[in-house]
Order: sequence, then C-alpha cells, then structure tokens
Amino acid sequence: MTKGTNTDNYKESIKATSIFGGVQLFNIVIKIVRSKFIAVLLGPNGMGIFGLLNSTILLVSSFTNFGLQTSAVRNIADANGTKNSKQIPLVISVLQKLVWYTGLLGTIICLFGASYLSQLTFGNKDYTIAFVILSTSLLILQLTSGQLALLQGLQKYKYLAKANILGNAIGLFITVPLYFFGGIDAIVPVLLLSIIVPYILAKYYANKIKIKTTKVKIADVKHIGGNMLKMGILISMQGLLATLSSFLIRIYISKQGSVDQVGLYNAGFTITNTYIGLILTAMATDYYPRLSKVASEKLIFSKTINQQAEIALLLLAPLVILFLAFIKIAIVVLFSPKFLPIENMLLWAMLATLFKTMAWTLSYSLLAKGDSKAFFWSEFTVLIYSFGLNIGGYYFYGLTGLGVSFFITYILYFIQLVFIVRKKYGFSIDLVVWRLFVTMSLLIGFEVIAKLFTPYWVSYTIGSLLFLFLLYFSFKELNKRIEIRQIILNKIKRK
Repeated sequence: MTKGTNTDNYKESIKATSIFGGVQLFNIVIKIVRSKFIAVLLGPNGMGIFGLLNSTILLVSSFTNFGLQTSAVRNIADANGTKNSKQIPLVISVLQKLVWYTGLLGTIICLFGASYLSQLTFGNKDYTIAFVILSTSLLILQLTSGQLALLQGLQKYKYLAKANILGNAIGLFITVPLYFFGGIDAIVPVLLLSIIVPYILAKYYANKIKIKTTKVKIADVKHIGGNMLKMGILISMQGLLATLSSFLIRIYISKQGSVDQVGLYNAGFTITNTYIGLILTAMATDYYPRLSKVASEKLIFSKTINQQAEIALLLLAPLVILFLAFIKIAIVVLFSPKFLPIENMLLWAMLATLFKTMAWTLSYSLLAKGDSKAFFWSEFTVLIYSFGLNIGGYYFYGLTGLGVSFFITYILYFIQLVFIVRKKYGFSIDLVVWRLFVTMSLLIGFEVIAKLFTPYWVSYTIGSLLFLFLLYFSFKELNKRIEIRQIILNKIKRK
C-alpha cells in the first residue's frame, strides 16, 4: 500500500469521526432537551406511559427486524467495493423487498397482538387502540433502516449526517407544541411522527444517489437475501440476549440492593457507553463499510484494522484522562451530587476503555468478513462471563465491583478476539499499535491509582499534566499521519 493510500485512509477515518462525533453530540443534546420537556409537560405518569409504549414498540421491532440494517451495510459495501454496476442495484433491490416483508411482519404482529401487548405492558387493555395505531410504525422503522443501510453502505456520510440531525431537530420541534397543547393524549401522535419524519428524510437523501432498482428473481432473493437474513438473525439474537442480560442484572441489583442502586448503575454506564463511547459510535459508521469493502484483500484488510486502532487510541486516550481528572465535576454536571457514589465504579470502568476500544476494532472484522456464526458465539461467550462477573462483582463489592467486572470483562474480551482473528484470518496487531496501547493504558492506570490513593488536588494535578501531554502527543502523531497543521492552515487561507 502506498503512502498516499495510507494517508487517505487515515483522513477518511478522521473526517467521518469528526462528522459523526458532531452528530452524536447533537443527538445527545436533543435527547436531554426532549426528556426535560417531556418531564415538565407530562409529569412522571406521562413520562412512564411514553417510555412503556416506546420500549414495547422497539422490543417488537428487535424481534422482527432480523438485524437487516447491520447485515445489509456489509452487502452493499461489498458490492460497492467491486465497482460492479449491476451488483449494487441488485443488492439494494433485494434489501428493499426484505424490509417490506419484515416490516409488514412486525406491523401484523403488533396489530393483531395489540390487546395482548397492552395487557403485558400496562396490566390492562386500555392501550389497545394505541398499539393498533402504532403498529404502522413497525413498517416505517424497517423501511427507514433500509434507507440508512443504503447511505452507510455506499459511504454517503454527509447525507447520513444531515438525515440524522434534521430528523432529531424536527422531531424536537414537533414534540414540544404537541405535548404543550395535547398533554398525555399527544403521546401516540408524537411517537408516530417521530418515526415518520426520519423515514421521509432518509428516503429523500437516499433518492439523491439515484441508483435504479432492478428486477429481482426469486433466486436472487434466496441467495442475496438469504445471506443478509442469515447474518442479520444472528446479530439480532445477540442484541436480544444482551438486552436480556442487562435486564437481569438490573433486577438482581434491585433485589440485592435497591432501586436507587439500579439508578446509580444506569447513570454510570450511561457515561461509559454514551458519552465516552461517542467516539467509537461515530467511527463505526465509517469503519464498518470501509472494512467490508476490503474484506477479501488480506493485506489491506489488516492495514485498515491497525490504522483504525491507531486513530481510536489517539482520539480516546486524552478524553479518558480528562474525564478521570475531573471525574467528580463531570458526575455532578451530568447528573447531581447524589450520584457521586459511582465515582469508584467509573474509575475501574475508565481503566477498561482502551481494552474496549481494541476489542471493538477487532470485533468488526468478523462482521466485515460476513462470519456471523463466529461473531454470534464470540459475543455470546462475552455475555456469559460478563453476566457472571457482574453478579459476583456486585455481590462482593457493590457498585465498585461492577466497575471491576467491567474492567475484567474487556480484558478477557480483547484477548479472546486477538486469538479468534489470528486463527481465522491470520491477522496480527502491528507493533506500533501495541506500543500506543500499552503506553496509554499505563498512563490511564497511573491516573486511576492517583485517584484512589492520593489527595484530590494531587490526582487533579497529575491528571491535568497527563491530559496536556497526551493532547500534544496525539496531535503530533495524528499530524504525522494526516498533516493536521497543513489542513488547518489551508482552511485559514481560504477564509
């Protein structure tokens, strides 16, 4: 691979991360504002009804969407990588048929099971009509996932970002006046409109690509659609098992401890998975289709994984150190002083961040290769030992034990994936990535030790100095790869 190609790959990753990092940040702000308005305008009762209706619809969707959005991205990206003008329309046409079939399945289940869903969710049949109306949302959700898969698979990131941002912004502007005038009675219309608007936008931007659909034979649906469904079903099953595991852990904490402890647990992992995980979520949008395109080229495939690991480590390490340095302030700002008991849990969870980052980078190799069985069993194995570690951790050490179990889980997960990808694909992590990983892990570990065993002002000082060092180091290393200084200077000159 030439130097120019290397630089282009780094630039693609950074560009996509900056775009979708901004999108994720915007979405988080919108969610915070929307939740605040719902809480004020509807009160606890209305917020509860909204949450139960929304979560039930999403649960039915998770059973009937067959993980098509994730699996289809790989098929579209793979077809796009071959530059075969006939294959891309064929794959997209098959996907369009599948999202209609699976979406209608979800709608039919919700429509005819409306009375049962109301009884199961609310303990009565008062919300049967609500579920009848919302049954159409299952089809719309699935059609939206098909359009988003198309945009992501073809790497049309600006369109994807615009659809995402506009959908959430318009949704907020619709939500507030409807709740203001309609109160609790507006919940069902708001839920339906919040699903319709993203579909319209996704469809609008997907149509801009102007890829003509083609006639699909039954054999094409069986072959291409079969591969999508085979992979998608296993991804969907893994997601359901993860949801079940998370649910059981929360039930255990509420029984062994209290509901307040469940709230603290939720808050802690909201920080690690939503706020700190923002960078990984942003990178995944570009990384997955880009890796899928080169899945058949061993050398480029390995290079892409290593480059993504470098970028992820360089971007995340300074943020983790910054969060650790100001951890108490961060908890109070994001939640309130009542949530300070999660501090030690978060220290251990933050220590796991780089292990999680490396495992995340490697796990996408299984999806990119279309190795759905290996992906499922790898993730299933993690669920088993993480569940056991979480139960044991909380039983012996409370909330801190959950942080320790999180740390141990991701060490084991990383080791597990190193062996899997080496055995299946002959992949190995480059020495430069190992050096970055070890160096940054030791620095983060040093700050965690300072937090645990030194006065606050000492750990604050150490953390601040480490942050400045890592910020300089990351900038210097990124500049070697994509010439950040030159990019900034060029933009200044244009202005």
